[in-house]
Amino acid sequence: MNKGSTLPTEPNSFVGREHEVDELRKLVCSTRMVTLTGPGGIGKTRLALHALTISAADFADGACYVELADVTSPDLVVARVASAVGVTEEENRPLLHTLTDALRPRSLILALDNCEHLIEACARLCQRLLASAPDLRLLATSREPLRVAGETVWQVPPLAVGSADGSASEAVRLFAERAAATAPGFALTPANADTVAAICRSLDGIPLAIELAAARVRALSVEQIRMRVADRFGLLTTGDRAAPPRQQTLRAAIDWSHDLLTKREQALLRRLSVFAGWSLEMAEQVCTDDLVPPAAILDTVAALVDKSLVVREPEALGQARFRMLDTIREYAAENLTSAGEATEIQHRFRDHTLTVAERNFAVGMALVPAPWQDRVDVFRRYDVDAGNVWLVLGECLAEGDIATGLRICTAIRPCMLVRGEFALGCEWLDAFLALPEAADVAPRIRGQALIGRAQLTLPAEPADAEPSARSGLDLCRAAGDLFWTAAGLNLLSEIAIHTGRPDEAETLSQEAATTAEANGDGWNTGWSLGIRSAIAAVRGNLPEAAQLASASIDVMRAINHQWGAARAQLSLGDLARLRGDLDGAQRMYADALGYLREISARPEIARCLSGLGRIALELGDAEAAREYLAESLRLCRDIGTHIGMARGIESWAALASHEGDAERAVMLAAAAGALRATTGLPPVPRARTDRYLAAAGHLDDGATALLWARGLALSPEAAVELALGQYLRSPRPQRATVNLTPPGGLTPRELEIAALIAAGRRNKAIAAELVISPATVARHIANIMAKLDFRSRAQIAAWITGRR
Repeated sequence: MNKGSTLPTEPNSFVGREHEVDELRKLVCSTRMVTLTGPGGIGKTRLALHALTISAADFADGACYVELADVTSPDLVVARVASAVGVTEEENRPLLHTLTDALRPRSLILALDNCEHLIEACARLCQRLLASAPDLRLLATSREPLRVAGETVWQVPPLAVGSADGSASEAVRLFAERAAATAPGFALTPANADTVAAICRSLDGIPLAIELAAARVRALSVEQIRMRVADRFGLLTTGDRAAPPRQQTLRAAIDWSHDLLTKREQALLRRLSVFAGWSLEMAEQVCTDDLVPPAAILDTVAALVDKSLVVREPEALGQARFRMLDTIREYAAENLTSAGEATEIQHRFRDHTLTVAERNFAVGMALVPAPWQDRVDVFRRYDVDAGNVWLVLGECLAEGDIATGLRICTAIRPCMLVRGEFALGCEWLDAFLALPEAADVAPRIRGQALIGRAQLTLPAEPADAEPSARSGLDLCRAAGDLFWTAAGLNLLSEIAIHTGRPDEAETLSQEAATTAEANGDGWNTGWSLGIRSAIAAVRGNLPEAAQLASASIDVMRAINHQWGAARAQLSLGDLARLRGDLDGAQRMYADALGYLREISARPEIARCLSGLGRIALELGDAEAAREYLAESLRLCRDIGTHIGMARGIESWAALASHEGDAERAVMLAAAAGALRATTGLPPVPRARTDRYLAAAGHLDDGATALLWARGLALSPEAAVELALGQYLRSPRPQRATVNLTPPGGLTPRELEIAALIAAGRRNKAIAAELVISPATVARHIANIMAKLDFRSRAQIAAWITGRR
């Protein structure tokens, strides 16, 4: 995990609360868990995020923020936290165990936001994490305490509405700053200061209510605002004194703000409540009718932003994004129900989500022609809209709409595979498949879901995946679904390889290829070639394996699917390295790495970096090897995969042996062997073990045996620390000495643009950052490719990565 990389950007300046922030920072550093409590709108999330941002530097591994408001089931809390932390499942272990093991060595502050609707699940998770990770600190926000042993409950107070020294209070400062942002030129004056203070007192210092009031200065004087706020509060307070505080105060402020909207704005506000976040295009598809026509969406959303009822988010995939504050969204959702529109709008949202998901699947799996960048955007869009997908799946589950739920799960499965979200995908599919009515779903839909379920199971337990894959294949074959029939055959072939049946695997992959070729299906054709390459490698026929892997690459590139090609390139790189063709292996790994980084395929990135590290080591470049192997092992540790950690620890044993650190090499080799045994991997080959022991020949047998025993006793985390400790304590090299291509004579501006490409920026974003036109950016990129003899942005990214 990169320090601070998971913290959302604060939408505007943080006003006041200096004392609270200072106190909260001290609490976070001195206690294991702090829970911020208070009514909706009091500012719990904003205060927590600000405290988190300034406290991140106090922890070696920074801070991580986890939003739970859109999590609909207690069973998904662990998966959401694991996804945010960057941990994925591993073989034969519950995800909770993997998460606790991954966090055990970390010095980290972890924030869980909006726990109230998942109070028991959050409490259980917090208790487990506190017990297992001594250097972990927890910061939670909730409308009630979690009641966990060791929890410090901190009630978030309203903003101060009076100032002892006569200066503007926190509440008045907040009103003035937000009013100035809404109506440039607004300022506190002797003539309006008392009225603004009265408004803040009427709103009880609640930040959200104050911000809503401040948004009215564009249309009303502060005196008009004061009068309207006072009237609304009086009505609500006398109407229901037993109501919760949020309903006595915040609801009044929202009612008042809502009543000032036009009928069109009111209608759009309540309809937008179905989204976790949205773009203008999404609103046009879901929320429009005669009252809110598509042409009015832009201006109406802009008006809601101006009035602080909608928040503008950073753009994603070239589109502006928006969301509501939780309290506003809750209020708007109640209005949607009252207006009798909830079912219709939710069904439109469901249909839109299904359409987009299946279109993305078609693009992502090369069922339709598309450039590679469009396929990359499929995976990025998944990250942006995952919250909406979970909302829709929750509604489908609640309504018993099994067919739609399964279709959406099937469509997002490739993205979950790339991100390593195997447990989460299985949980959703299992929830729908377990319903009694699932047997009545169309065989084709059920068959696709069963094959998808098997593919998500395969990384954890190949044998367990087989029954589901066979059932799904039978259903898809009977339904005449050629794409999924080929996919099921390929999957069963892969399962057969993992379970030691190469002959059966070959028969299945040949049938998959025949089916795919007859259907013009490039994805499954390329996949079957990759499987047959693995079969040849298992049989020891390396030339045939290389030939088949090359054929797989050709097919995948022909359909513009560089992820599929990169997976085959990894195999080809491994084969080249086994044959001693280090230059060929390096080219394969380097080219694959750029594409894998584009879609954040983390397990495969770790494997690729490991290959580059072993090549650097064989070339005698220990500095470059250290760079690659460190990033690979840290990535394996962060996603919680013990298999990758075992392989990475052994690579560090080889590096230690190369550098003459025989004692460390022996301990790491033993630790790798122990970890392999616990994960069911084959043991370290005897010849390699003998090399590590031979390096310690200057020691007597007793000393070597003691080192080996110490290595066997190391926990995975301790073994990683032993491997990386010396590297992490030394200055990070500025650049690895193994370059993937010559420098090429790039200008400083071209190098700057190349670095931004490696960071995943598109031309428009690069242009904005460098204050040049997109056309100029395009010309620079053309020059870079010409100088380096490259054909793609991914090659530029790989070249930059290799120079770091």
